[in-house]
Amino acid sequence: MDWQNLPGSNNVEDRRGGGGGIPGGGVAVGGGAALIIALLGWFFGIDTSSITGGGSQTQTQTQSRAPSQTQRQSQSGTTQNGTASGDQNSQFVSKILGSTDQVWSAVFQKNNRSYQPPHLVLYSGQTTSACGQADSAVGPFYCPSDQKVYLDTDFFAQMRQQLGGGGDFAQAYVIAHEVGHHVQNLLGISDQVDRAQRSARTEAAANKFSVGLELQADCFAGVWGKQSSAQTNLSQQDVQTAINTATAIGDDALQKASRGYVVPDSFTHGTSQQRVNWFMQGFNSGDPGKCDTFNGALSQ
Repeated sequence: MDWQNLPGSNNVEDRRGGGGGIPGGGVAVGGGAALIIALLGWFFGIDTSSITGGGSQTQTQTQSRAPSQTQRQSQSGTTQNGTASGDQNSQFVSKILGSTDQVWSAVFQKNNRSYQPPHLVLYSGQTTSACGQADSAVGPFYCPSDQKVYLDTDFFAQMRQQLGGGGDFAQAYVIAHEVGHHVQNLLGISDQVDRAQRSARTEAAANKFSVGLELQADCFAGVWGKQSSAQTNLSQQDVQTAINTATAIGDDALQKASRGYVVPDSFTHGTSQQRVNWFMQGFNSGDPGKCDTFNGALSQ
């Protein structure tokens, strides 16, 4: 994957090595622009009835958890409201975030809307956020209330060592997945799923909506991968690294590894096969309109 020539983002703040920001006042997922769900159907040309109807549907917090309303902190080797400088991780993150900005800005513009790029916070160990205390154990996450992605870059080492996912494109997939949650937030999907979850009659029903949200973020990551592929000169081997990562972080794979058996009703992100299928759905089509994971497609 050739990422060095991608456009960089000025929305990276590097908190590694100190300061965690100011604790926020709320734990919120699904905030942001409260567009009616009908807009989603108009925007991407998909059937949204499965989101708007029904008491068995549920909204789970975007599992990529996310902090909000934190002060930017200028650190050694970084710029305060600018692209982090210095180590390769910060440069890589800036380039991938800039590329997602480029792709989604074009998608939104095509549909007569303006894309609001997210910010990405790099941290090490732990940091504070409006969605709660963040530490390396939670992994990358997105906070809709402040429209920020949070990433401990040590997670990339964990991917290589424990999750079977090495390689630049696998790491880019993780970032693009979190940005996918940002797209859901801007379109009002997160809010709609939240309301559906609140009306769900069982936890299992609520979890299905969390799964739908996560699989759609996977699909959106695939859309970015496809639409940026000319710039990144992707190979089949690159794509396979993302597939390996999606396989490793499926609910069934993680539960089987940790407890020896799986409990499907407790799934919140989808099985390994679902995650691979939906990532490839986005990648093969390059079309966000093909990412309706809420319309009877959760069993794929």
